[in-house]
Amino acid sequence: MITVLFLGDIVGEPGREAAMRAVRIFQKSRGVDFVIANGENAAGGRGITGRIAIDLLRSGIAVITTGDHAWDQKDTAAFMATEPRLLRPVNYPQGVPGQGSIVLDTAKGKVAVMNLQGRTFMNQQLDNPFPAALAEVERLQEETSTIIVDFHAETTSEKIAMGRFLDGKVSAVLGTHTHVQTADEKILPNGTAFLCDAGMCGPEHSILGRDPRNIIKRFIDGLPTPFPVAGGPVRVCGAVIEIDEDTGLAIAIRRVSEIIGPDDE
Repeated sequence: MITVLFLGDIVGEPGREAAMRAVRIFQKSRGVDFVIANGENAAGGRGITGRIAIDLLRSGIAVITTGDHAWDQKDTAAFMATEPRLLRPVNYPQGVPGQGSIVLDTAKGKVAVMNLQGRTFMNQQLDNPFPAALAEVERLQEETSTIIVDFHAETTSEKIAMGRFLDGKVSAVLGTHTHVQTADEKILPNGTAFLCDAGMCGPEHSILGRDPRNIIKRFIDGLPTPFPVAGGPVRVCGAVIEIDEDTGLAIAIRRVSEIIGPDDE
């Protein structure tokens, strides 16, 4: 059995620090073998830089996924072209820097991670994620049966559809993007673990990781205003998935939602 920790969208410096602490805690106390985190909001709440990606990878995160904010920082494209463990959605057109999946060796066999992005209510109209996912899964299956998918999408319906579409073909389909954790974790009929949205690693007293005051002001007057990352205690959200490394099918999935601070290590 291989135990995978998947962390939802990391928001700003508070989310980064808490996520890195969570990795060390879960590796020591809960037997986690492999860690994946969505890092597309890790740089001040928008995008990710090469330096931040390196810090996250050095902390024990094996693969960083992204989404619609993947390119918000100016150095990301160049860095992504040289760092295969920082993924962008696989359904970007050909020629875009980086890659949408990776296969890594572990002590318990090869693990594949694939990054996808949905299209419903998303600003970027990428290639259809369903045929793109199927083609990439079939390619990855030539190397390993352990495949974890981050589906970065807005609507629950599109995420559930992807979970059902890939049921039995991958180990897990885990949604990201909304920063709000759902309570629908399950193992689908053919053995794929599913969670509509993993949530975020970010400030507890916030609106999607941002200072509530500016967000509320924007809703009231509609005027442009900066959305700084909030302060205070940080909640780490995600899921732990146990996978049979021989079949690649999920044995169990448990949601993670914990306040993690400097004194928790």
